[in-house]
Amino acid sequence: MRRSVRGAIAAGTSAVVLVGGFVGGATMAAADPTPAPSTSYKQVTLSPEDSQKLCADRLPKMVARRDKLAERIGGGADVKGSVAWLKARAAEQKQKGHTKVADRLEKRAERRSGRLTELSAAKTKLEAFKAKYCQAAK
Repeated sequence: MRRSVRGAIAAGTSAVVLVGGFVGGATMAAADPTPAPSTSYKQVTLSPEDSQKLCADRLPKMVARRDKLAERIGGGADVKGSVAWLKARAAEQKQKGHTKVADRLEKRAERRSGRLTELSAAKTKLEAFKAKYCQAAK
């Protein structure tokens, strides 16, 4: 009998806390004066030092990373992670009778080959940025 009373008190207390939390949370959400975040972007102005660091340090690293990814994706069947490597693995799995795995690998190869267009667009954007903002002052 004693345990059932304790359990009832604990359950009642937790129910009150839960209901209070829901009501308090609803009133807090309704009274929240912060506006929704806007989706428009604002222009950022860099100091000459920040601009120099970006052009001298970060931009070459981003271009090198992009080139490395494009080289890996376009590599042959012996380059791990390339489209040809994924297709070779898919053919191997299909030969073993693992059709689900082979289908999954073929879909990955298709998605990965689509990344080359994204990478070429990124390279175009990086080169345009470099031409516009990273030219030495004359």
